[in-house]
Amino acid sequence: MNLTDIKKSKRHHPLRLRVGRGIGSGRGKTSGRGHKGMKSRSGYSRRLTYEGGQMPLFRRMPKVGFSNDRWATPVTVVNVDDLDRFPAGSEVGPHELRDAGLIKGRLYTLKILGRGALDRALTVRAHQFSAAAAEKIAKAGGKAEVLGA
Repeated sequence: MNLTDIKKSKRHHPLRLRVGRGIGSGRGKTSGRGHKGMKSRSGYSRRLTYEGGQMPLFRRMPKVGFSNDRWATPVTVVNVDDLDRFPAGSEVGPHELRDAGLIKGRLYTLKILGRGALDRALTVRAHQFSAAAAEKIAKAGGKAEVLGA
């Protein structure tokens, strides 16, 4: 192998443009920043929503209405027809519902709603029950126990 056989490999990364290296480089003096102004100064960084001194969009939009999200207590909802996957006579609470995959994420308050029908006697423990859900559980021969009461 001779030195003449070696071929120059393709560069994976182009060379960094070296600014401020004299007038002959084409990027001397102001280093491509132009004259004066905010962007020519060192340490410049623009806020993401900055619109050049114009009144920002968020401040131009009307602020209307009220949202209760800050004070609302999140409720996890499970329907009566979802309880059919448990065997008759079993106790169903938040932990059993989570193991069955009916509850995901953080649990604050568990409420059982009355959609569907129940054909087996279960002891259901939850923080709240709708009137229809409590009636259907009792009608099937089960019991609705309120947690934290």
